[in-house]
Amino acid sequence: MSSEQPKPSRFEEDVMFREKPGGPARYQDWTENPVQYFTVVDKENGSVLGYLWAGDEDAAAYEPRAAGGPRAANEGGFWIRRLRDAKQRGLLPSQALAELYGTPETAGKGRPLPGSLADAPNTAAVEALAKGD
Repeated sequence: MSSEQPKPSRFEEDVMFREKPGGPARYQDWTENPVQYFTVVDKENGSVLGYLWAGDEDAAAYEPRAAGGPRAANEGGFWIRRLRDAKQRGLLPSQALAELYGTPETAGKGRPLPGSLADAPNTAAVEALAKGD
């Protein structure tokens, strides 16, 4: 008699992921059109953590700086939550960006760098900046 018990069949079935509609309100995370962005810096040492950008066809996101490591990537959650809140309140992406840029003391580890608001031709330019700076 074997002491080995058979595996339940659910462990042998393929798992299918089916996304359900709904979830939090969010802006698109890509656009080919011009965007504005600002630099997010670490409150403790002033190092660049990433960039928050927005374009007015319903697109806005946070792009972590590659050289910022895990701290830069983790900071994204804070900024994305704030963007979702702005979307939920019906703000245009540019309005959300202006609101977040105008709030120098934030709850996360990062803050907007004063004087860093700039224009970019599209989100690819902001991504390139985040990868290469």
